[in-house]
Amino acid sequence: MSVLDWFSKQKESNAGRRAGRLDIPGDLWVKCPSCAAVLYKKDLEENHKVCQNCGHHFRLTFEERLSLTADAGSFREFAAELSAVDFLDFEDTKTYKKRLEENQRKTGRRDAFVCGEAAIHGYPAVLGIMDFSFLGGSMGSVLGEKFVRAAERALEKKLPLVVFTASGGARMQEGLASLMQMAKTAAAVARLQDSALPYIVALTDPTTGGTTASFAMLGDIHLAEKGALIAFAGPRVIEQTIRQKLPKGFQSAEFLEEHGFVDAVLDRQEIKNHLAKILKHFVQPAEQR
Repeated sequence: MSVLDWFSKQKESNAGRRAGRLDIPGDLWVKCPSCAAVLYKKDLEENHKVCQNCGHHFRLTFEERLSLTADAGSFREFAAELSAVDFLDFEDTKTYKKRLEENQRKTGRRDAFVCGEAAIHGYPAVLGIMDFSFLGGSMGSVLGEKFVRAAERALEKKLPLVVFTASGGARMQEGLASLMQMAKTAAAVARLQDSALPYIVALTDPTTGGTTASFAMLGDIHLAEKGALIAFAGPRVIEQTIRQKLPKGFQSAEFLEEHGFVDAVLDRQEIKNHLAKILKHFVQPAEQR
């Protein structure tokens, strides 16, 4: 048998084995990035994307977070029409306009922050949720404007403002206009404080950069999901700046709770009940208003 004949025979044999295999979808299993356990995707989703083995909290989409937080059918979105503009004609490997279009198609939303009125175990509130799957939850001009509108709606309706953060920081494609949102959102929080309306922040993984340096850490009450990364700059940048080794677990939700920056670190499934316990001290249930 020639070498060519041998390769032909092997090719036919491999093709036959492939044809005999079961047609099993490739997305049935998920590997936990924390403990490396292989998890059945359906079981993981039924457990609200928390690893059954180690408790690692996978990131949620906006729809998943909303379903876990707001009472069914209670969410009424506003400011949904706002969409970012590529006013700098920014381009790296793609144009900013192209990136926006791709993320809008992928998520079905116009930007990384969604806000509306909702009920949490019957207690009304203005609810804002950041979606990391939209350009890494980056803070741009639309996100800042929608946050301000959420604060204004809370002022108008005399309701608490509850915000879930998840962000990689400021959106570089908008330059200084993105950084301006830090001051803009902080000013909106100050108006809430002046009116004695509670602002409650739930920090989720990751909350970093300009978002952390502004509205994410200005709440009256700070909750955090277990294991969430909460930071401004990365640990390597900090170590190089201060020329010191950072302690173990630095920038984790648990570390921040231990040092007084977070009021409570909670399992994902506990947050809704915890929010309701807080809200009952500030607002009457919807049916009594």
